[in-house]
Amino acid sequence: MKSHEKSRLGPFSKLNKAQRTLVELDFKGGYKNEEIARQIGVKNSTTVSHWRAREWYQPAMEDYMKLQVNTTYQVKAVQTCYELLTAKSEMVRLQAATSLLKMSGLFSDNSTPELDKAKVRKANADARVAEARAKSMEDNGADVELLLDKMMDTLAKEDLKHGSK
Repeated sequence: MKSHEKSRLGPFSKLNKAQRTLVELDFKGGYKNEEIARQIGVKNSTTVSHWRAREWYQPAMEDYMKLQVNTTYQVKAVQTCYELLTAKSEMVRLQAATSLLKMSGLFSDNSTPELDKAKVRKANADARVAEARAKSMEDNGADVELLLDKMMDTLAKEDLKHGSK
């Protein structure tokens, strides 16, 4: 195990050698339970299935996948995108550039000027309604709360019509 893995102490790093080997082989894929059982040193291939059902398996697998992406595949992905910036197809170059910008945090699908403005409008409307609800409950009690619930539903429907969420 590499020193940076030991210092991380995620679910994968906490496994014993046989358990780590199971996770690694499952990540690679293409191995039968019998082959895995031989490689991890257990006599019965049903042990492999039982280990996969244990509570440690899924968190360890997710941890290992993230570790692989962060240490190996992320570098390859960036290199591939960089190479694709010189592709003949404009669409391929655009997608590569977009991917690189997203990886660097300079571009997001979830943020456009229009969407940001809509989110601000919605937050302001929600704040106004909450203030009105609090004031009306102080002044008039629960009857007005039902009226405000109806008003909230109407506002939500209008927001959906105008495309903001």
